[in-house]
Amino acid sequence: MVLEIRNVSKNFGGIHALKDVSFQIQEGEIYGLIGPNGAGKTTMFNLITNIFEPTSGQIVFNDSNITGLKSYKITEQGICRTYQNIRLFSQMSALKNVMVGGHCRSTSGVFSSVFRTKKQKREEKALTEKAEELLDLVGLLEHKDALAENLAYGQQRRLEIARAMASNPKLLLLDEPAAGMNEKETDSLYDLIKLIQSKGITVLIIEHDMPLVMKLCDRITVLNFGEKLAEGTPYEIQNNEAVIEAYLGREEDVDIA
Repeated sequence: MVLEIRNVSKNFGGIHALKDVSFQIQEGEIYGLIGPNGAGKTTMFNLITNIFEPTSGQIVFNDSNITGLKSYKITEQGICRTYQNIRLFSQMSALKNVMVGGHCRSTSGVFSSVFRTKKQKREEKALTEKAEELLDLVGLLEHKDALAENLAYGQQRRLEIARAMASNPKLLLLDEPAAGMNEKETDSLYDLIKLIQSKGITVLIIEHDMPLVMKLCDRITVLNFGEKLAEGTPYEIQNNEAVIEAYLGREEDVDIA
């Protein structure tokens, strides 16, 4: 298993955001985390990356307990994420945004950076080449010198994925990557995530676009009011009466495929 969520709960005062949630993600999977607004999906991402610490339970990554580990240490372990709200450096170029994501893997210190040592120059060259490769992967190489704020919305979403990929993650967390995208952009995003999977990277995705989730994911966990409601393949989730009722209402003719 790449990631194990073991009986995780999170309370904010008297509010139970997550209650005793468990699931496991296998290496190489695209795993979906879905549920209505307020179900606890983003809270789970925030626990995995230690923006918050769980009230109880454990988070295990590659057989190592990372519960409470500092966020930068979690990135070093091989977990990186995007956010529901775009968080690019708007006044930096697309290339520089991606290079920032790769700096966690550099070893040059302050001295090397100030005096531009040979080691620092080699690392900077390698970072630049890696950033260009990732921009090419997400279809943005021709925009490498454009300011992030001048890119179209869909391009900014892709740039965030490229920046996350720059840290060489083993597990990539995508928080609603298709939000605000049109059908063509969503189809292109599907192809990109499948390409990322083909490179051996495990993906955990939060997404409200149900056709995308059902086509993309190998397995899915459904949350509702902070509790795990169901887990299974897309087919099993689509045919789960509790999921249909909680997520989409009681109408018998609802189709989430």
